[in-house]
Amino acid sequence: MPDEGFLGVNNPAAAAYSASSLEGPDVSGFEPVLGGDLRERAVWVDEAVCIGCRYCAHVATNTFAIEPNLGRSRAIRQDGDSSERIQEAIETCPVDCIHWVQFEELPALRLQLEAQELLPLGLPSPARPRRQIPRGTQTD
Repeated sequence: MPDEGFLGVNNPAAAAYSASSLEGPDVSGFEPVLGGDLRERAVWVDEAVCIGCRYCAHVATNTFAIEPNLGRSRAIRQDGDSSERIQEAIETCPVDCIHWVQFEELPALRLQLEAQELLPLGLPSPARPRRQIPRGTQTD
């Protein structure tokens, strides 16, 4: 009789082995192999709309992080927090840039994001007119 501890679901190595041996069209690759919750949808941050307020990263600390170069939020883990905690983070966003999407949509959304030119938050935009004379010193 095989060792129940090795073949049981409490052993992560056995779970990873059995999951890697699954074959068939019903395996999508999004199944949680070593723990976490099976979610029907993924969370996505539209970084082009994000204003960098950091509210979501403070509420769902295991799901969202601030991208260091651009200062915008990014979903770094899909199973980092509970669905309720992620929903709370979505509701704290002042510009509604966080959305629930289907897992199958993530690659296309990433490609759309990579095609956009995002400027770091907090720095002047090159499209904005620059002020040449300090305020209050203009003479008529």
